[in-house]
Amino acid sequence: MSIASRRPGLEVEDLRLVLALSETGSTVGAARRVGLTQSAVSRALLAAEGRLGVALFTRGARGLTATRAGERILSGAPALLAQLMELEAAARGDARPAALRLVCECYTAYRWLPSTLAELRRTGAELDVTLAVEHTADPVAALRRGDIDAALLTTSKTPAALRDEPLFRDEIVFLVSRQHPLAHRPALVAADLLEHPLIVSTATPAAEAGWFKKQVFGRAQQPKFLRFPLTEAIVDAARAGLGIAVMSEWIASPYAADEELVLKTLKRKRLARPWRLAFRPESAEASQRLRAVLQTVVPHLPRSAFLAESA
Repeated sequence: MSIASRRPGLEVEDLRLVLALSETGSTVGAARRVGLTQSAVSRALLAAEGRLGVALFTRGARGLTATRAGERILSGAPALLAQLMELEAAARGDARPAALRLVCECYTAYRWLPSTLAELRRTGAELDVTLAVEHTADPVAALRRGDIDAALLTTSKTPAALRDEPLFRDEIVFLVSRQHPLAHRPALVAADLLEHPLIVSTATPAAEAGWFKKQVFGRAQQPKFLRFPLTEAIVDAARAGLGIAVMSEWIASPYAADEELVLKTLKRKRLARPWRLAFRPESAEASQRLRAVLQTVVPHLPRSAFLAESA
C-alpha cells in the first residue's frame, strides 16, 4: 500500500493541540493558545484520543500530564510542524529565505544557538537568521524600535504591541566541589543555599535573579552571592570550594564529566526556567517557523550526569 493511500489518524491541529496542552498544563490555557473555547479543546482532545485508541493526558492536582503515548507525540510534533512549514515555503517558491534578526535576553542560550543556526543554513532551511548580540542587554527595547525582529526571552514582559509564543524550558542546576560539604547530598534544599555562598554571573539580569530567589527562597530570605564576569571563573570558584555555582544546564553541560565537580539539583523541585519567543507582528510567519525548529533542538543534560537523582 502506497503512502498516498494511507490516512493518518492524527491531523495537524491535533499536534498543535497536544503541544498547547503540554505547554500550559490545562484545557483553559490551551484554549487561549490555539484560539478555541475550553469545551472545544476538551472535545478535540477526546476526538484525537478516540482516533488513536490511547489516552494522551492524565489529570492530576497539578493539571494535565502527558501519558507515555502523549510523550511520544510530543517528541515528534515540533519536528513534523517545522517540516510542514518548510514544505509550504518550498511549495510557494519563495525566492529568498525569510530574514530574521534575533537576540537572546540571557547569554546562556548562546551556548548552543549559533551552531544551531549554522546547521539551519547548511540544511537549506528557508530561514536566514542573524544574531544581533549587541542588543542582549535590552532586547525588548530593541524589538520596540524595530532594531531586531525576534528575541528569546525569559523574564522580561512582552509589550502589548508585540507578540510572543512559549518555546521550551531549561533547568537551573548547581555545581559544587567534590570536597564540598554538600557533595554527598542526594539533592540540595533552600537551607543549603542560604548556608553557603552562591556563585553567579555578573551578567545575570536583575529580573532573572529575582525569579530565582522567588522560586527558591520566597520573599523573606536573602542568600549570599559571589559574582564573577566569566563562566570559567565561576566554575573555578566552585572547584576551589568557595561556594555553590548556579547556572543553566546548557552552561553546566561541559563540566558534567569534571572529576573535581558534582552536579546537583534542588530537592523535590526542578528549577525549570521558561523561555518564549517574542517577535514583531510583521515577522510572525518567519518567527513561527524558527520557533518550530528551535523546539526540536534545545539541548538538555541527561539525568545520568548527576551524582544522584533529586529525592
